[in-house]
Amino acid sequence: MFRKAIPEQRREQLINAAFEAIGDVGLAGMTLSQVASQAGMSTGIVSHYFGDKDGLLNATMRRILRDLHDAVATCRSHAQDTPQAQLFAIIEGNFHPSQTSGTSRRTWLDFWAASLHQPALRRLQRVNDHRLFSNICCQFRRQLPRDDARKAARGLAAMIDGLWLRASLSGLDFNVRQASEIAFDYVENKLTNRT
Repeated sequence: MFRKAIPEQRREQLINAAFEAIGDVGLAGMTLSQVASQAGMSTGIVSHYFGDKDGLLNATMRRILRDLHDAVATCRSHAQDTPQAQLFAIIEGNFHPSQTSGTSRRTWLDFWAASLHQPALRRLQRVNDHRLFSNICCQFRRQLPRDDARKAARGLAAMIDGLWLRASLSGLDFNVRQASEIAFDYVENKLTNRT
C-alpha cells in the first residue's frame, strides 16, 4: 500500500514545485530542470510522471482547478440553502486564499494566456467557465425567470473574473473583502430589483 502512495506523493511534490517555479519566473521561464531541482528530484522523474512541460502544466492547472472546486464546494456547504447565500458562497469560493495568493494569481494569469494557444488548456478553461456559469445560473434561476437568470449569471461570472483579474494585475495584495462586497452588491441588486 505504501509503495503505491509514493508515485502520488512525487507527483504532488512536482506540482508544488511547478507552482513555485511559475511564481518565481513565470510559465515561459519555467523549465523541467528547475522544477526537478526545486522538488529535489531528477529531470528524468519529471519526464517520467508528466512527459513534458505541457503535461506538467496540465497537471498543475488541474490541481488549481480542483482547489477552486473544493473551495467553492466548502463555502457552499456552510451556507444556507437560499439563492443569495449560495451565490455569496460561490463568490467567496472564487476569492478563497487558494485562488488569491500571489503564486496562485501568477499561475492563473499564465494559464489563461497559455490556454489561448494550447488546446488541452483551452478545454480546461472552458470546463471551468461552464462550471462557474452553470452554478451561478442555477441559483439565479431559483428566483428569476430563465432569460433574466442567464443574463445575471453572465454578469456575475464576468464580475468575478474581472475583479480577480484587476486585483491580480494591480501588483497589490488581493483585497478579498472589497472584491466580495462589490460582487455581493451585484447579487443583491439582481435578486431584489427583479421585474
